[in-house]
Amino acid sequence: MATLNHANLQWRKSSRSTSYGNCVEVAFAGPAVVARDSKDSDGAALAFDAVTWANFIDGIRAGRFEA
Repeated sequence: MATLNHANLQWRKSSRSTSYGNCVEVAFAGPAVVARDSKDSDGAALAFDAVTWANFIDGIRAGRFEA
């Protein structure tokens, strides 16, 4: 996947994010969904295709990642 310029993306956090700073931000970049640690906005980010991201969100909603 091509290198993305993070500064040009519209990042957003979940409305369920807490004030403890343990949050993930996401941005939509064409066909990719990009995720990063909100505490390190200049750090690394992970890019996923839309189908993979949708499957991940479905897994969260289904509770498949509960400890």
